[in-house]
Amino acid sequence: MRIPFNTKAIELYLQDLAWDTKGLEVSPLVGGQSNPTYKISCGNQHAVLRKKPSGKLLPSAHAIDREYRVMQALSKTEVPVPKMLSYCEDDSIVGTPFYLMSFLDGRVLNDQSLPDLSQSDRGAIYQEMNRVIAAIHQVDYQAIGLESFGKPGNYFARQVGRWSRQVQDSTIPIPAALTKLMEWLPHHIPTDDETTLVHGDFRLDNMIFDHHENKVIGVLDWELSTLGHPMADFSYQCMAWRIPPTLWRGIGGLDLIGLGIPSEQEYIRWYETNSGRTIGSDWNFYMAYNFFRIAAILHGVAQRAVDGNASASDAAENGQKSGLLAEIGLECVGIA
Repeated sequence: MRIPFNTKAIELYLQDLAWDTKGLEVSPLVGGQSNPTYKISCGNQHAVLRKKPSGKLLPSAHAIDREYRVMQALSKTEVPVPKMLSYCEDDSIVGTPFYLMSFLDGRVLNDQSLPDLSQSDRGAIYQEMNRVIAAIHQVDYQAIGLESFGKPGNYFARQVGRWSRQVQDSTIPIPAALTKLMEWLPHHIPTDDETTLVHGDFRLDNMIFDHHENKVIGVLDWELSTLGHPMADFSYQCMAWRIPPTLWRGIGGLDLIGLGIPSEQEYIRWYETNSGRTIGSDWNFYMAYNFFRIAAILHGVAQRAVDGNASASDAAENGQKSGLLAEIGLECVGIA
């Protein structure tokens, strides 16, 4: 694949960082589709370059400056993140702002059923993910300088309003299940209003695991991170238990006991132990909210496919999943 920027410019930039750039190699990394991501190698030195895409962008999209800020702040905590090396706003080097971080040599696991692992390893991987998301929600965000990273409080009301407006502004038909969820959610927002740091897209394939231990060595893709309600973050990951693999990347309907993967309720209990929180009767709201959110996002994907400017070749197919996921959201709260 052709590298869409001048490697000579990045070579000079690295030399300013005291790198020996002899034998410089730049290669694209799989994943990180929202923000183009590349591996930089000079002999035994390796780093990852993550940049904004080229072209006209929405003002709040592709916020690599926020990614850099949050991971740099988290270097002082128990949350495993790559080491941040440099942030650069100079468009003349690779065409857009970018940052450099350490390259983590580990495993990226994509299939949540973990077919290539043993039963005991599967359970250990899920325990480790649970430990890490609880650690994120335990971070004192003010102590590490993230008090201005988002708006504290009223998170669900703001998010439901935001995604509802996006759905209502679309010109394509809105799935009936999505409309029902959009009408139900604002009237059932829980009174609990906790604020923590949230990742925003916490899932298996956004983590790098050690090659030999079932240990997370880095949590990646912090583009959607903000200050928000921890239950929004945790229930987002738990959607996997309700989504069958035939619909999307989930584990719903699989033989979890046989696989060695915890049930949804067991995974919740682990989180309660790890985080010190008690998840009460509002759990079904949290799940419904996330199915609404992902359905709204996929409805937007469908809109872009119709408008002819969707980036993914499967945009139309993903857009069709919007109504099916919204139906699961309705099932979460007992609405037919």
